[in-house]
Amino acid sequence: MSQVAPASPCLNICVLDAARTCSGCGRTLDEIARWGRMSAAEQWQVIARLERVRQQEAATASSVPAN
Repeated sequence: MSQVAPASPCLNICVLDAARTCSGCGRTLDEIARWGRMSAAEQWQVIARLERVRQQEAATASSVPAN
């Protein structure tokens, strides 16, 4: 049985930073370029990585003392 592919995480805020990562969706340039050719499992792996990064960023932001 095939796994259902996730929707693209693209937010239409397509700006790459110095590390060639999109500031909108968080995918790397390679992930963006390959998205349509990735298997559903690969796409889900990217989604899981993006979620881990978001959680880490949220944890970091909440641990920074307010001025």
